[in-house]
Amino acid sequence: MSALLSGLLAAIVSSAMGGVAVGATRFVAGAIDPLALGSLRFGIGFVLLLPVAMVMRQNWPRRRVVPKVVALGLLFFCAFPTLFNLSLHFTTAARGALALSTLPLLTMAIAALLGIERLTARKSVGVLVAMGGVGMALISGLAAAPPGAWRGDLTMLGAALCMAFYSVWSRPVIRECGPMPFTLAAMGSGALCLIAVSTWRGGYAPMAQFDSAQWMAIAYLGVFGGAVGFFLWSYALSRTTPTLVALSVTINPIAAAFAGWALMNEPVRWSLVFGLVMVFAGIVISSTSRRFAPEGRRGQAEVS
Repeated sequence: MSALLSGLLAAIVSSAMGGVAVGATRFVAGAIDPLALGSLRFGIGFVLLLPVAMVMRQNWPRRRVVPKVVALGLLFFCAFPTLFNLSLHFTTAARGALALSTLPLLTMAIAALLGIERLTARKSVGVLVAMGGVGMALISGLAAAPPGAWRGDLTMLGAALCMAFYSVWSRPVIRECGPMPFTLAAMGSGALCLIAVSTWRGGYAPMAQFDSAQWMAIAYLGVFGGAVGFFLWSYALSRTTPTLVALSVTINPIAAAFAGWALMNEPVRWSLVFGLVMVFAGIVISSTSRRFAPEGRRGQAEVS
């Protein structure tokens, strides 16, 4: 299996897990502080990844790249989840997922602006087709919005912007460190910051009232929405371009909708199936351009 294909598949699986994580976050978002929820998600993820890294005898990132790893960890595992969780206090899971699906467009623009990845017509068309598929899939669920939902939509756009910069900036660092050491160190940095702030704010107090369903949602967020999902995301960034990895996020809201059908018997409408076909078409269009870009200003040769 080629590096591009393995990276793309890892990103798709990661985004599918993230789609279910949107629903799980929405389920508990009103019961706990957003910072505390983020600290639980990534704290559990770190605890699960640490013994795996020890068994695999993975080395920690070299001292000279530690500041970069910590900064990226704070961006992705602290700022991003805070904005992500906060947004779901104000808007629905469907609207939040749709706002997050702007990630490929933001990533493509930032990568092109920084000279890291070529902006090709084929890739642009693929991104727009996939985003159109997301809109089609969620069209029936966007009409019902709580008052002030626009605040959550804008907050989720801020989260997508954090994730876009992370996807672009982290790729060379992941290639140097390896996906496991990078994910572990970055996730640990973000989780430690969130734990410190949440403890100071008393954000864990509501957990005493959690029922079994809420604890199951937390467990899912830690295991699949944290450890497994973000390791696969880092692995994907080490194998293919930031835009192609970000493009997989368009799977996120559709996976959330199918999870609702499987777990809660929510209806699957024709728009969802048609939207899924459009998303995969967009991914195929973007990922089948096999020309190689010239070296960017940062000295990296990227697959266009």
